[in-house]
Amino acid sequence: MKIYTRTGDGGETGLFGGRRVPKDDLRVEAYGTIDELNACIGWAASLCGGLTILEDLRSIQSVLMDAGSDLATPPDAAEAVRSKSASVAPEAPVKLEALIDRLEAELDPLTHFLLPGGCPEAAALHVCRTVCRRAERRVVALGRETHMNPAVLVFLNRLSDALFVMARWVNARRGAEETPWRGTR
Repeated sequence: MKIYTRTGDGGETGLFGGRRVPKDDLRVEAYGTIDELNACIGWAASLCGGLTILEDLRSIQSVLMDAGSDLATPPDAAEAVRSKSASVAPEAPVKLEALIDRLEAELDPLTHFLLPGGCPEAAALHVCRTVCRRAERRVVALGRETHMNPAVLVFLNRLSDALFVMARWVNARRGAEETPWRGTR
């Protein structure tokens, strides 16, 4: 099978089930931004060798693949198509909460806003956090237009928090200083 199909050359793409939509359709924007987030997390994971969160990042990437599949399957797709599509499980956000709690237990309490950065791994996780927030906005926009799995939105909301805590945790493990935001006045 060739990687190129030429079917998208006119600016359309196919959803699961075969329906064609413009490449700037809200649904495509939503799952495309989740794909971008997944790539960013892959980049961050490539920097996190030797850290215990590497397994967590890979697990998150798998759920993001489920989210993309979930969103690429329109609610009016045939049951046979929907039954083959992956879906974000309702317990996925709960697993992120456990990860957040586990990592926060090892951190000093947050007493001020932080400038994104620190060591390269943490800086990459902060980029992931901001892409996650954009994906969340795209999913909210899609949810205003059509029915979708609510677990996708909850997962993304919790994931941005998890990525923030992971960045702090990595900075602590790597001995990198967190820079408090002091304002410009």
